[in-house]
Amino acid sequence: MNKTKLPLLKHNGVNYLLPFIIITACFALWGFANDITNPMVKAFSKIFRMNVTQGALVQLAFYGGYFAMAFPAAIFIKRFSYKSGILLGLALYAVGAFLFFPAMKLGNYYPFLAAYFVLTCGLSFLETSANPYILTMGPEENATRRLNMAQAFNPIGSLMGMYVAMNFIQARLNPMSTAERALLSDAEFEIMKQSDLSILIAPYLTIGIIVIVMFLIILIARMPKNGDADKSLHFGATLKRIFSIHNYRQGVIAQFFYVGAQIMCWTFIIQYGTRVFMNQGMEEQAAEVLSQKYNIVAMIIFCISRLVATYLMKFFDPGKMLRAFAIAAGIFTLGVIFLQNIWGLYCLVAVSACMSLMFPTIYGIALKGMGDDAKFGAAGLIMAILGGSILPPAQAAIIDMGTIGAAFPAVNASFILPLICFVVVAWYGTQAYKRSKITIHA
Repeated sequence: MNKTKLPLLKHNGVNYLLPFIIITACFALWGFANDITNPMVKAFSKIFRMNVTQGALVQLAFYGGYFAMAFPAAIFIKRFSYKSGILLGLALYAVGAFLFFPAMKLGNYYPFLAAYFVLTCGLSFLETSANPYILTMGPEENATRRLNMAQAFNPIGSLMGMYVAMNFIQARLNPMSTAERALLSDAEFEIMKQSDLSILIAPYLTIGIIVIVMFLIILIARMPKNGDADKSLHFGATLKRIFSIHNYRQGVIAQFFYVGAQIMCWTFIIQYGTRVFMNQGMEEQAAEVLSQKYNIVAMIIFCISRLVATYLMKFFDPGKMLRAFAIAAGIFTLGVIFLQNIWGLYCLVAVSACMSLMFPTIYGIALKGMGDDAKFGAAGLIMAILGGSILPPAQAAIIDMGTIGAAFPAVNASFILPLICFVVVAWYGTQAYKRSKITIHA
């Protein structure tokens, strides 16, 4: 059957357009949370007078929540429904956002990490529920393309998160550099810290209110019950079955490295750009804000590229496209490493165009043909987001070295880690393409 002739959001006489729109709105919500958080590594480092490695604990707490809650989310969804999983995810998201207020009152770094962890436990429920739910809203043959379309709304939320981070947090924080803050007395530092933290929490409290509104909309909406009929739970047997599938097992590995690469490229573009612009004589605060603008450009390119890739998927095999985009990302990353000027930053922005189709395409390929097992399969792929928790601190540790050898910037050298990640993604795309050719010939 020609998949270009299949309806994208209709199946067996059911029109999924309205449920698709409602659930797709959730993709923007977790995109916002992801990309307002990336610049916070730099912000918390300044506010609490920490190095980059300590600031990167934000990512450890953030993506640790994804890892911890993925399989509990799958069990919950199996026992109840996709809709129930989404509602619980939104509730935890809102609670985590509101926990920023008591964290500010305590004035300590670690309560913020706890708030991030609770928030992302909610995101874990959301993603474990919403991604496979979207796959069920139409014919299986174009499920990967449908997920790419839904995921195209994720970077819209990401753009909003970046915009808010730049204009309502970074631009309003005290412009005093980390080195200058280190010279303050304890009393002066405490006053500045509380002022900065009050600025930092405001967007989180606002998004918490928006999430509650979304919770109420989904609570009252009539949603399809696709995949909710079988309530039986055979956790051990199901895990053994899904991880025996080569395509799925390799997909979990590829997703781990892809998410790690994405978070590294979007988190440390601020450090990379700041070094480039400060070498041109710019002050640190101005360099950081300008670097964030480049991050926003990267996200716009990411968003456009995902839409283009979704369209091209009508004509090209997803595995083949995944391989091509990963190879291109690797080439641009080499430019990031070896070009120590604005062209290296341009290459880092271009990497985002290549990353655009990777997450949903790996997801769709890995879950293809899994049926109701997709609930647990989705959990494994969400757990793979742990790559965004483990790899950024490793890159931060390299950046904290300052230089490698005599004079090579450590921030440039640190991008060897995303390069390795893109090699793994290209390998998975190659394996998937080979399997698809065998299936067609069979």
